[in-house]
Amino acid sequence: MKNIKSNSKILLLCIAIILSMGALSLAAVPLYDLFCKVTGYKGTPRVINVVSSDIGEREFIIRYDVNISSDLNWHVEPEKVSDVIMIGDNKHTYYNAKNASPYQTNGVATYNIIPAEAAAYILKVECFCFTGQELKPNEEIKMPLTYYIDPAIDRDKELKNVDTITISYTFFKNKDLL
Repeated sequence: MKNIKSNSKILLLCIAIILSMGALSLAAVPLYDLFCKVTGYKGTPRVINVVSSDIGEREFIIRYDVNISSDLNWHVEPEKVSDVIMIGDNKHTYYNAKNASPYQTNGVATYNIIPAEAAAYILKVECFCFTGQELKPNEEIKMPLTYYIDPAIDRDKELKNVDTITISYTFFKNKDLL
């Protein structure tokens, strides 16, 4: 009888461990995504709700890049290919998107920053990324992007000689709606 109780406890412990591992594996992707957004890890810029008022003296060239998955029949281009921005200066621009397919489609954009070390200093105030964009056939939209470069970038020794940063967006068909 004592052996059966012991075996039952071990079985319950194993089941609890397996369920905990399953729950952690399901939560891993959203938690990692949140971690990257908060810290800027792996080229993911932080998204904030306030604009900057602290303008620095260092100047950067910001290049805008777009990639579109082959399963999304859209044409997307930035309003401009590049911008010159001072540290702390608020920059507002647009990306123009057009649905070239004969069907209504929903696309979503992910982004990253190159060099990846600069991601922690690109603070997005307004961004269309990670939000599904529903477009009717041949419909066009302007998607806003507002950001600034955190003045703390001047203290980062790895970025001391960097003067060009690329903000790269990749558009995919929104799989959440399939």
